[in-house]
Amino acid sequence: MKMATPVTENICLSEQLIDNIADALQHHGYIQLIDFLPAWLGTQLQQEAIRLSAISFKPAGIGRQNDLQLNAQIRTDSTLWLDGHSVQQEAYLQSMEQLRVGLNRRLFMGLFDFECHFSHYAEGDFYRRHLDAFKGRSNRILSTVFYLNDNWRKNDGGELLLYADEQPSPLLVVPPLFNSCIIFLSDVFPHEVITSHCDRYSIAGWYRLNNNSQDHLDPSQ
Repeated sequence: MKMATPVTENICLSEQLIDNIADALQHHGYIQLIDFLPAWLGTQLQQEAIRLSAISFKPAGIGRQNDLQLNAQIRTDSTLWLDGHSVQQEAYLQSMEQLRVGLNRRLFMGLFDFECHFSHYAEGDFYRRHLDAFKGRSNRILSTVFYLNDNWRKNDGGELLLYADEQPSPLLVVPPLFNSCIIFLSDVFPHEVITSHCDRYSIAGWYRLNNNSQDHLDPSQ
C-alpha cells in the first residue's frame, strides 16, 4: 500500500452538513453518511490503524475503567484509544469537536466531550447485540462509527446492524464502507457487528455528558 504524506490542512464541516445531521437525529435518532470527511484523512487514519493494530491494539473489553472485563462470547475485536498524538488523529478529533459544537447549538444536547478508539475486527471477529448506554445509567449520549475499509465487498461481512428497541429484524444494515459514518442515539438503538470475514477497521466514538459534581470531572474511557 502506498503511504500518504501526512496533511495538516484544516477541516471545516459545512453548516449544511451539520444541519442535516441535527435534523436526522431530531426526527429519526440516527443518520448514515457517505464521504463524511476528506478522503485524504480517511486514508491516513486507515494506514495508521493498520500499522498500530500489529503493535499497540489490545483485546476489547466490556464496561469502563475498573469494571472493564474481557468476554469473548460478546466481542472479540481489538482497540486503541485515540489521543491526538498524530496529525491525522488531531484532524479527526477537531472535526468531531466541530460537530459537537454545532449539534449543541442546534439541539441543545449538552454534549461535553468526545472519546473514541480505533477498532480492528480480524477474520472471525464480532460484537454481539448491545446498547452503548442505558437510560439514566451512562453519560454516553451519541454514538459514532467512522469506517476505514476500501475495497469492501458484500461477502466480507462485518456490517453493523442497527435495531429499533427489541425488534428481531434490523432497522438498518450498515456496510463498513471507506469514509462513511453512522451516528445514532446511544441509549435508543441496540446494535451489533456481525462476523467479519476479513480485516475490518473503524473508529468508534461517543459524545458524552459530564456527570460531574463541583470539583470532580467525570473521566473518559
